[in-house]
Amino acid sequence: MDIGFIGLGSMGQAMASNLVAAGHAVKVWNRSPDAARAIAGATAVPTPGDAMAGEVTITMLADDAAVRAVILESGALASAPKALVHVMMATISIALVDELVAAHRAAGLAYVAAPVFGRPPAAAAAQLNIVAAGDPAAIDRVQPLFDVLGTRTWRIGDEPQRANAAKLAGNMMIALAIEAMAEATSLTESYGVSSADFLDIVTSTVFASPSYKSYGGNIAKGSYEPAGFKLRLGLKDVHLAIDAAAARGTTLPAAEVVRDALTEGVSQGLGEKDWSALAEVAHRRAGLPRR
Repeated sequence: MDIGFIGLGSMGQAMASNLVAAGHAVKVWNRSPDAARAIAGATAVPTPGDAMAGEVTITMLADDAAVRAVILESGALASAPKALVHVMMATISIALVDELVAAHRAAGLAYVAAPVFGRPPAAAAAQLNIVAAGDPAAIDRVQPLFDVLGTRTWRIGDEPQRANAAKLAGNMMIALAIEAMAEATSLTESYGVSSADFLDIVTSTVFASPSYKSYGGNIAKGSYEPAGFKLRLGLKDVHLAIDAAAARGTTLPAAEVVRDALTEGVSQGLGEKDWSALAEVAHRRAGLPRR
């Protein structure tokens, strides 16, 4: 299949490489050309429009601003072939999803929202979980690519915003889990029970889940590098979840608490660390020494 891939962060690099390894012809575009040229077997192209000239284009950019600039403001949609399916795998706001749907409809292009759950190691191992929403026929066309990139595709309807709402809700839950471990270890450490000992107990019993084990491991060691998911991006996603709730006339009180803690973490210089560094914010609040 003739595929374009836009956005080569740590996730995108692994995903594009897996598509090449599966035998697809992959054209890649990235703001940093060096990253595009580093994908062995792929063809680096000079503009986003060039990456939207095939059968399918996959976009994996960092945030709303990048998506708006690269997809909506670059003119790439206007030159794309009408048979193209554009798959947006980035985590973006619900408001931008609606804007993208309208823009693609006006351009006569199919749009599928397909954000993913999984960290860079899962992307490299083709073990992502993909949450897809959009026209069923368009999803059918790109399902073989999803099968290359992940272990399961969760189809949740024909309205693209549903996929992004699910992704934002999931990321919010991870942030809440990290905050729970951060506050819990602040309590245990103040009584002489190390984070490592306490988290070994709970992640082996009542909270034996991948997120608790992975991020709990970081907290236990007090080590937040390399960043699987940066704290500043966690703040972005929690903001988006709160905004999405507000658009439906509701609030997310626990998410607002975590948003404030993440904001504090960024102000303390932790924005580029893994978002499990949120524990450092809670520990400092508790008067515990920085690790």
